[in-house]
Amino acid sequence: MKLANRLSAIKPSPTLSLSAKAKALVAQGVDVVSFAAGEPDFDTPDFIKQAAIDALKQGFTKYTPTSGIQELREAICAKFERENHLKFAPDQVLVTVGAKQAIYNTFQALLNEGDEVVIIAPYWVSYPDMVQLAGGKPVFVETREEDGFAPDPEAIRRALSPRTKALILNSPSNPSGAVFSRAALEGIAQAVRGHDCLVLSDDIYEKLLYQGEFLNIGNVAPDLLPRLVVINGMSKAFSMTGWRMGYVAGPKWLTSGMQMIQDQSTSNAASFAQKAAVAALKGPPDIFVPMVEEYRARRDMVVDALNSMEGVRCRSPEGAFYVLPNVSGLFGRSYKGTPVTGSIQMSEILLNDFRIAAVPGAPFGAEGHIRLSFATSREQLRKGLERLREFTASVR
Repeated sequence: MKLANRLSAIKPSPTLSLSAKAKALVAQGVDVVSFAAGEPDFDTPDFIKQAAIDALKQGFTKYTPTSGIQELREAICAKFERENHLKFAPDQVLVTVGAKQAIYNTFQALLNEGDEVVIIAPYWVSYPDMVQLAGGKPVFVETREEDGFAPDPEAIRRALSPRTKALILNSPSNPSGAVFSRAALEGIAQAVRGHDCLVLSDDIYEKLLYQGEFLNIGNVAPDLLPRLVVINGMSKAFSMTGWRMGYVAGPKWLTSGMQMIQDQSTSNAASFAQKAAVAALKGPPDIFVPMVEEYRARRDMVVDALNSMEGVRCRSPEGAFYVLPNVSGLFGRSYKGTPVTGSIQMSEILLNDFRIAAVPGAPFGAEGHIRLSFATSREQLRKGLERLREFTASVR
C-alpha cells in the first residue's frame, strides 16, 4: 500500500516545518528567535472574541449553510463595496475555513489536467502545490528586486497560453512585502486582456499597508470584474489565524462549483466563528492603526539593521510583515570551512548554530534571499538581528 501519486510532487511547507522545528527546540528549553511564522503577534480584539462568546452562550453551535450564514455574506459584500469599491452579491460569496481553503477550492473547481496557472515569483509557497494537487501546471513569471518585484507585463504575456486558466496576484505580497502600484496593475490588466483566464487576487494582507493606498486590480480595470476572483480572510488583519475564517467572491458559476467541493470536504466554517467575523467586519475602522504603526516601526528597524550587515541588502517592503533580504552576497564564502551554497543551507546553519528560525527563499521562488517575519516583539527582533549579524561576520 502506498500514497496517491498526486502527492509525489508536493513538498512540505518550509514555513510550517521550520516553525515546528523551532517550537520543538523551544520546548526543550533552547532560546530560539523565530522569524518564521506568518502570524500577527497581536491578540484578537476583545469585541470580536465577545461576539463568539455570545454566540456560544446563545447556542449558535450547529451546522450552517456551507456557503456561510447570510448575515456574514452580506457583511462581506458590504465590506467589498465600502472599502474596495467592488460590488458582489451574497450568492457570489463563499465563506471558507481560512483563505487557504478558498484558494484550494478555487483550483479544485477550476482546473482540469494540464491546465496552467500563471504565478508571479516570489510567491507564497502553497500556490504551486495547490495548482498541482488539482492537476494543473504552475507557470512562473520572474520579477526583479530592483523593480520592486513588480512583473513585466511582457513577461506575463509570454507566460499566457491557450491552457491558462488563471493568473494569481498577491499584493501586499508574501514573501516580499511588495505592493503593486496602479501602473503595475494597469500593465498586468493590459497583459491579460484578450486571454480567457481568471484573475485571482489574494488580498489577505490588504490592511497591512505602510504607504499609498490599497488597490485591487478590479479598481483599475473594471472590465475584468466578470472574471475577477477575490480571496480574503480574517487571519492577518484581525489577528484571527486560529479561527480559520476566510472568504472568496467571484463569478457565481465558479463559487457555486467551489461550494460543491466544500460540501464534500469541510462543509461550513465554524458557526460561532462566523458570528465573530460579522462583528469584525462591522467593527470600528481604526482598529488596524496601532498594529500597522507598530509594524511600520519594526520594519524600519529591521531594514536598517539588515542593510548594515556585510553581504546583505534589503529593500523596504510597502506592506505585509515580512522582509526578503538578499543574502546572495554571502554565497560562495565559507562558514566553519564549508562553503555557503544556498538559502536552504543558510537557514539550517542559522537555526542549528545561531538559534534563529529564518525561512529560506528557494521554496518561494526567491533563491538568494531569506524571509524574515517581523511579527514579533522588538526585543526578540533585536536579539535575532544581533545573532544574524554574528553569522554574517563569521562568514569569510
